[in-house]
Amino acid sequence: MPRVFLSFRKRDSRWMRESVYRALSDRLGAEEIFKSSESIPPGAEFAEVLVNQAAACKLMCVLIGPGWLDARSEDGVRLLDRAHDWVRLEIATALRAGNRVVPVLLGDATMLPDVSELPVEIAELGRLQFLRVPEAHLPDGLKQLGDELAALLPGAAAGPGPDAAPTAEPGPPATMTAHVSGGGSAYQAARDQTINLT
Repeated sequence: MPRVFLSFRKRDSRWMRESVYRALSDRLGAEEIFKSSESIPPGAEFAEVLVNQAAACKLMCVLIGPGWLDARSEDGVRLLDRAHDWVRLEIATALRAGNRVVPVLLGDATMLPDVSELPVEIAELGRLQFLRVPEAHLPDGLKQLGDELAALLPGAAAGPGPDAAPTAEPGPPATMTAHVSGGGSAYQAARDQTINLT
């Protein structure tokens, strides 16, 4: 069973989401990654598979892009405020099961949602330490993400497999924005610090 569950909103940052999926598949092995559009076989009971995987995963990565928090339906209702929203259900299921949940911020400016902006059952997400995949240094950011997640998974591969595509020539030192968790957007803006990864 896949140990890493990718939770995402389909309308949000699709190209970066696909880059994350490919990079983690190369780093950890495709069999370790659950992504609903790739991992649910035809004819399977979608809801049952999704809930079971969210409950059983060792690690859920919640991919949050700039449109994740305020995505709305055609009637103007915020999707997260709907009790049957799949993203909300996935996160709530993983949290209830006691699984490790890691917010992964996509892009250079995306902020971790404040606790007050989230439904009660997933409010804890706003207090969790996150990882960021910066758009400005995407290859380095994807490698850093893979290394961080591999360290959380016992027995994860030490590096890309022999069939993995060659990586691009290294560019300038990557930057990764780190925040002290526990606050919201305003708190984060005040506590930003930049770490050079050499």
